[in-house]
Amino acid sequence: MIDSGILKKDKNVRNNVSRETLNELEEFSKLIILKNKTLNLISKSTEKSIKIRHIEDSAQTIDFIDKNDIKTCMDLGSGAGLPGIVLGILMKPKKPLFKLIFYEKSYHKSVFLKEMTKKFNLNSEIRQKSIFEEKNLYTDVIISRAFKPLPIIFQIAQNNFTNFKYIILFLGKSGKKILKDSLKLWKFDYEEKKSLTSNESMIVKISNLRKKYENKK
Repeated sequence: MIDSGILKKDKNVRNNVSRETLNELEEFSKLIILKNKTLNLISKSTEKSIKIRHIEDSAQTIDFIDKNDIKTCMDLGSGAGLPGIVLGILMKPKKPLFKLIFYEKSYHKSVFLKEMTKKFNLNSEIRQKSIFEEKNLYTDVIISRAFKPLPIIFQIAQNNFTNFKYIILFLGKSGKKILKDSLKLWKFDYEEKKSLTSNESMIVKISNLRKKYENKK
């Protein structure tokens, strides 16, 4: 299994990942910064810390992704391809048929995603559409980073998907409260892991999502 600490300086950890993979992640970082001059992909203030703030932050979801029952991942509001492109690069040598589907309604960001998936030879599909207008979607994993608040992601999962196994989300310092509040309206199981890049954040994998109280006619 690929370890989520792959980009740390510990040589024993880095040995779990090929030099080619690390080089591709490094090149992806540089391409984001280059494109960021003309297209708002990431905050300018995070360019200098892109490896930790964006690449490592995205990479840590691999602990939830690198499972035998996961073959397809749908990245909502993909933007710069974080975490989707990072996950694709990490999974490529281990599971070449692992497929990524990106939802990004911005034309220019969609073009960037197409360029990146082609450059890194990823098994992918870019859909330049609003996820809110889609119906009857199916995937193994719904993943989202800095797209919409958890309650909205839950509504998307219920209203726009016919089938999925997990939802993987990044939550900030209010994550515990958000989960607690959500349990008042929804039933779900979840696993959580403390973020490797922020003491105030967490990553959660949610399964068996269903509305707690359905409206009765």
